[in-house]
Amino acid sequence: MTVIITGGAGFIGSNFIFHMLKKYPDYRIICLDKLTYAGNLSTLKSVMDNKNFRFVKADICDRETVCKLFEEERPDVVVNFAAESHVDRSIENPDVFLQTNIMGTSVLMDACRKYGITRYHQVSTDEVYGDLPLDRPDLFFTEETPIHTSSPYSASKASADLLVMAYHRTYGLSVTISRCSNNYGPYHFPEKLIPLIIANALNDKPLPVYGKGENIRDWLYVEDHCKAIDLIIHNGRVGEVYNIGGHNEMKNIDIVKLICRELNKPESLITYVADRKGHDMRYAIDPTKIHNELGWLPETKFADGIKKTIKWYLENREWWEEIISGEYRNYYERTYGNLNCYT
Repeated sequence: MTVIITGGAGFIGSNFIFHMLKKYPDYRIICLDKLTYAGNLSTLKSVMDNKNFRFVKADICDRETVCKLFEEERPDVVVNFAAESHVDRSIENPDVFLQTNIMGTSVLMDACRKYGITRYHQVSTDEVYGDLPLDRPDLFFTEETPIHTSSPYSASKASADLLVMAYHRTYGLSVTISRCSNNYGPYHFPEKLIPLIIANALNDKPLPVYGKGENIRDWLYVEDHCKAIDLIIHNGRVGEVYNIGGHNEMKNIDIVKLICRELNKPESLITYVADRKGHDMRYAIDPTKIHNELGWLPETKFADGIKKTIKWYLENREWWEEIISGEYRNYYERTYGNLNCYT
């Protein structure tokens, strides 16, 4: 089987590539990534020489290049992780989110229609559902929860989801969608909450927390997410949405304090900052559907996953320190500077 994974130099996409190459050594895996600020090619250096792996630097919005790749590789499956995903950045500059997350999705599905695929899978987010009230812990997002977006980012992801389902209904394209809760684990980009707090704490810098830190997120260890997507692309029903949640609800402030304890850092480093515009209060996913249909359940408890994550960041300081310094952006040029953008 040949699988194109877009956004594979990012956090979840790279972990999915590692999972697939390890579990299916006879599969051909192609990573298509534009290498925007959040894409880090050095993340993939351990697999770059794998005979069943190919990296292509390209934009999913580039119709000509995408079609050329599909013509060459004739993929069986496409898994789309490629997305602009940072809420704060979407508030500052919505246009790039609309372009990549909506138009890029359209380009990929047009290529899937043209060249024939057995499955197109869209990796989405629980943020398309909006949020839940803090005083109703009995409420959870299900696949039937109405879409109710709060930011340009979540609106762009919801739009892409609707487009995916429209391609299924109009053109008969074989699609599935997954909507996940907040991921954490190795290779998480340092602008996100958990790696940001770890990096700042290790450097004795202020630990910024929005508002009072009361916002609740359902945390999913990235390896568990990868296993769920693997099950969906192989066994999920065409035209269905699957929610993937970690059953690990935590307040942001409690996570920050936990990291301080694990690193033996003082809570005096915590600095409360002005809250984000339209900040969702609580996310919580009910993964009953994927459990009943595909047998998936999250395997990693947050108490265990956060320790593994902190350990990884302690053992891989060079990786995230290069990102913080901006040096990682030069990795591609240093390593592949003699090649054109389509490699």
